[in-house]
Amino acid sequence: MTSGTSAGPTVGTTTGTGTGAAGLSVHTSPTPSGPVSFPAGFAWGAATAAYQIEGSASADGRTPSIWDTFSHTPGKTLGGDTGDVAVDHYRRRADDVALMAELGLTAYRFSVSWSRVQPTGRGPAVQRGLDFYRGLVDDLLARGITPALTLYHWDLPQELEDAGGWPVRETAERFAEYAALVGEALGDRVEMWTTLNEPWCSAFLGYGSGVHAPGRTDPVAALRAAHHLNLGHGLAAQALRSVLPARARLGISLNPSAVRAKTEDPADLDARRRIDALANRVFADPILHGRYPADLLADTVRVTDWSFIADSDLTAIHQPLDFLGINYYQPTVVSAPGPDAPTGPRSDGHGASDFSPWPGSEDVVFHPAPGERTAMGWSVDPSGLHELLMHYTAEAPGVALYVTENGVAYDDEPGPDGSVHDPDRIRYLDGHLRAIRRAINDGADVRGYFQWSLMDNFEWAYGYSKRFGLIYIDYETQQRTPKSSAHWYAQAARSGQLPPLP
Repeated sequence: MTSGTSAGPTVGTTTGTGTGAAGLSVHTSPTPSGPVSFPAGFAWGAATAAYQIEGSASADGRTPSIWDTFSHTPGKTLGGDTGDVAVDHYRRRADDVALMAELGLTAYRFSVSWSRVQPTGRGPAVQRGLDFYRGLVDDLLARGITPALTLYHWDLPQELEDAGGWPVRETAERFAEYAALVGEALGDRVEMWTTLNEPWCSAFLGYGSGVHAPGRTDPVAALRAAHHLNLGHGLAAQALRSVLPARARLGISLNPSAVRAKTEDPADLDARRRIDALANRVFADPILHGRYPADLLADTVRVTDWSFIADSDLTAIHQPLDFLGINYYQPTVVSAPGPDAPTGPRSDGHGASDFSPWPGSEDVVFHPAPGERTAMGWSVDPSGLHELLMHYTAEAPGVALYVTENGVAYDDEPGPDGSVHDPDRIRYLDGHLRAIRRAINDGADVRGYFQWSLMDNFEWAYGYSKRFGLIYIDYETQQRTPKSSAHWYAQAARSGQLPPLP
């Protein structure tokens, strides 16, 4: 999961030498209002991340990741919560896979804990760590569930952070070696591979605003990390291609933002362009096109001269993709600074901080998007998902799309009979799945949907206070209770058609 940026791209923005959606002429249909069916073979999935669910933080040779260190640092997570136990998935794997089968899932997106497989971030793999993932994949396949593996969901081995972390080139090189180890171990059974999940969060929340691990607040380090995450993706893609069978499919999951200007004032439109460069094009342009946007380099010239980019880096980053994963939660509304601009700790959907995750654009003002609010304070706006899918259909022709994260937190509580009813989540899912069907109608090659999240879990700096799951977790007993949204989603997965709303 998620930072809360995700929504669509900036449409109609001039993006210098970048590749925004300016000038696109895309036919769009109305959102379907009646019964909605999905194409045969559409993947009905759910997603999780290793540190958020596994627990067993020191079992079988696993060593601390940056999230272990960060969550054990006083004041970094709500209530001092950590992922030491999480939802105990490491020990309850078989039961959890059985629940997935009961829900009719056809795909499951999970991440591998780097420090469980390669504790120092260097050297040979720990077979006991790999055995957990071998067993998970075998359990999934036995139930007819397609495993979708993510190599990195924010849990860098602490030893690599101590050596400099993502701001240094060596981390990208180590990531490629780790990718090859996992590819060699699981490539015979896993066909869907994702290198990175939401590198924007790793770079700009981890090294810019400091609200995510490792908690550093250095704008130069944030931009260096963004580049080396891009490089890590490219090197890992090359490493995976060298060890995986030809049938394997390779991609990356980004969390691009639908950056919307508060007004049509030229200054607000320029604020939108600046944030689009930092939220979207800093990753999409080098990965999809082999270049960084000229306006991004110009906007950040007072921060860095980007001299850390080696001559061969952009070629290494620009690797062929079989699919692009899109993580979407809400749009972003921005304006230029004005006389009434807010002061003090900033909150732009990523958590409050005295430090900005927007190097070179710290003065841009963020505004709440209109619409219904979730327990995270985020807006509910399925139109951004359609916008996003259509944008990347045009920007990455021939590359399949998956919605690799989309979901919502509400204050779910069991009723007197122990059941958990969450009709608001059902409406949320229905609205966003209809937006996907509309995009398919408009020509987007969307192959599947991974709901965030399969289970309530450790929600990063929010600890256990926010519940995104289809399955309710009693954290005292670890009892799993499928919510009413889980039953609704199961009907959709089994029939390929959206059930009626309750």
